[in-house]
Amino acid sequence: MAARLSGGENRLVSLPLSRIRVIMKSSPEVSSINQDALFLTAKATELFVQYLATYSYKHGRGKEKNALTYSDLSHTAEECETFQFLADILPKKILASKYLKMLEKEKRDGEVGEDDEEDEEEEDEDEAVDEDVGS
Repeated sequence: MAARLSGGENRLVSLPLSRIRVIMKSSPEVSSINQDALFLTAKATELFVQYLATYSYKHGRGKEKNALTYSDLSHTAEECETFQFLADILPKKILASKYLKMLEKEKRDGEVGEDDEEDEEEEDEDEAVDEDVGS
C-alpha cells in the first residue's frame, strides 16, 4: 500500500483512506479510484486542513489563548478571500435568542415591505382613476 512506510508502523497520511475512498465514490462520475489518486487526494486534503488551521491560529485569537477555536476558523472563512468558499460550512456562531430576534425582524421587515408594495399599488390605482375622471 502506498500510504505506509516500509516499517508499516508510521503512516504517510493521517486521514483514513477508506473514508476518503467512500467520499470519492459518492460522486456519480467516479467509477474506480486509482490507489495513487486516493493517496494524493488524502495528502492534499491533509495539507489543506493543516494550512487552514495554521492560518486561523496565526490570524485569530489562538495565540492569546494558545488554542485554536471554532470562532477562529469561522472568522478566517469569512474574512480571508482564499477561504471564503467555506463560509457556509463554517458559519459564525450566534446564540439562539439572537437568531430568533433576527428572524422576527426579517419577518416584520418582510411584512412592512409587502405593505409598502400594496400602498404603491393603491396609489397607482388612485392615479389611474384621477386621470379617467379628469378626461
